[in-house]
Amino acid sequence: MIKNLLLICFTFIIIIGGCNMTIAKDWDKTFPQSDKVIVKKVNFTNRYGITLTGDLYIPKNIQKSAKLPAIALSGPFGAVKEQASGLYAQKLAERGFITLAFDPSYTGESKGEPRNVASPDINTEDFSAAVDFLSNEEMVDSDKIGILGICGFGGFAINAAAMDTRIKATVASTMYDMTRVNAKGYNDTIDEQGRYELKQSLNRQRTEDYKKGTYAKAPGLPEKLTGEEPQFVKDYWNYYKTERGFHKRSINSNGNWNMTSSLSLINMPILAYSNEIKSAVLVIHGEKAHSRYFGEDAFKKLKGDNKELLIIEGANHVDLYDNLDKIPFDKIETFFKNNL
Repeated sequence: MIKNLLLICFTFIIIIGGCNMTIAKDWDKTFPQSDKVIVKKVNFTNRYGITLTGDLYIPKNIQKSAKLPAIALSGPFGAVKEQASGLYAQKLAERGFITLAFDPSYTGESKGEPRNVASPDINTEDFSAAVDFLSNEEMVDSDKIGILGICGFGGFAINAAAMDTRIKATVASTMYDMTRVNAKGYNDTIDEQGRYELKQSLNRQRTEDYKKGTYAKAPGLPEKLTGEEPQFVKDYWNYYKTERGFHKRSINSNGNWNMTSSLSLINMPILAYSNEIKSAVLVIHGEKAHSRYFGEDAFKKLKGDNKELLIIEGANHVDLYDNLDKIPFDKIETFFKNNL
């Protein structure tokens, strides 16, 4: 029972100079295309040698010699850049930022083998690799770069801000602390013994994976709902499994995480040094989100008078993926313009 609970938690949550840059011709996003921005497909490499793929959103009215502030975006956990992060990127590009929505290592169009693997270290590094890329773009003011993480990548974004001093402002929207939920379950209901039993099970799986030369998959969202699922599972399903947010490359829409990926998340708390962040941070969460406690607890640990917590009235966790009536783009724009 404990093993299944943690796996479900994991599933639902779970070369700059030589980079390619081409105009994105075929619109493959889950949101309508804007006529106010240009979208270019780009590739860049992180310090582990993994080539990441992203969509660079550029305001159409940019002056040739202009240097604009820039934002790197990723998430939710198990999503791709054609979903929520791309929507945020396009909306913020309409407001005058150069934005880069990217697929994390091992997922989507980004490289890395085996597929569908998560890592607290590498997924944090992915944000810094995006900053590497943006810092070397001629249209970008390298002193004005921020990041925005959604869901699980909200937690990784805060971790990146604690490590990378080039990041001048961070937004964490409807964030999950993936290391906490994998180690302790929802609302910290898994105790030390339960965690030990989970680790035993996952390490036995490692032995089997090596023996078979394959990687077992964690459970995914059901193809159909029975009606008995928790409300937050229904919310996820209504985003990832319907026309609203389905994308063929999204793990949560059309795949499964590698089951043993959760081992590294269990053993490496990502917010250990978040109290040392000196740059500005905005944490946004829904009033009715099952995950609200992650954002509130992360905010409590932040220090300084440039940290903000914004609770969106009536919003659940998934509302902040794509609900344009709930996502506070005016506030996000003001926050980045004031801090970049």
